[in-house]
Amino acid sequence: MTIHPSVIIFPGAKIDSDVEIGPHTVIGKDVVIKKGAKIGPNVVIEGWTTIGAGCQIYTGAVIGSPTQDLKNEGKRSYVEIGPENIIREYVTINRATKAEAVTRIGKGNFIMTNVHIAHDCILGDGIIMANLTTLAGHVVVEDRVVIEGLTAVQQFIRIGRHAFIGGYSKVMKDISPYLKVAGQPTEVYGINTIGLERNGFSEERIKDIEKTYRILFRSKLNVTQALKRLEKIELTPDTVHMVEFVKNSTNGICR
Repeated sequence: MTIHPSVIIFPGAKIDSDVEIGPHTVIGKDVVIKKGAKIGPNVVIEGWTTIGAGCQIYTGAVIGSPTQDLKNEGKRSYVEIGPENIIREYVTINRATKAEAVTRIGKGNFIMTNVHIAHDCILGDGIIMANLTTLAGHVVVEDRVVIEGLTAVQQFIRIGRHAFIGGYSKVMKDISPYLKVAGQPTEVYGINTIGLERNGFSEERIKDIEKTYRILFRSKLNVTQALKRLEKIELTPDTVHMVEFVKNSTNGICR
């Protein structure tokens, strides 16, 4: 364990072995930092926050601060961050609003400079969020999503796995899995073929996704009609997820 002498650690914090903490960082009394994490200088980790094993947190990040929600009652709520996340400079991650609720981040995500993750967000694994991306409250981001810089995501939005969102976008509707979108507001520009290939999808899997995509997003059918047509087609696990995501949308789907 390597902890700079200027670090402030409040009694009650639990810090595992092999943790590194840089100068002038503050660790609150209910914080848990697991093995092998590296915390940079001038970081503040407070509230009921857990930092997973092997995470890297860079200068000036503020994690576990109270929610920026006027409904916040100041009761105990959590931030849970899984293992092997990279959290770059000046990222802010807020606790959940309601008592005992959680803002949760999975494993292996790359969260770049000045990203904001608001209260009650749920992030999966392997996500890349570029500089100055902001997630409002209650946003759900599934695995392997890429969000380019200066993108703003409205509250309660869901973003499906393996989606790609271009930079400087305004996301006001749910983004279906596997899509490539951009704009203000966002529009669909096709399947995220490059992302799927990079994540090991075979040509056959991509073709199946493409067929479902064309019925949902490129036919002249409305969503209800498209879903009825897809009931007559044999779906793969990938396309079942895509269809179920659309069925369960409460915000409307970006088309």
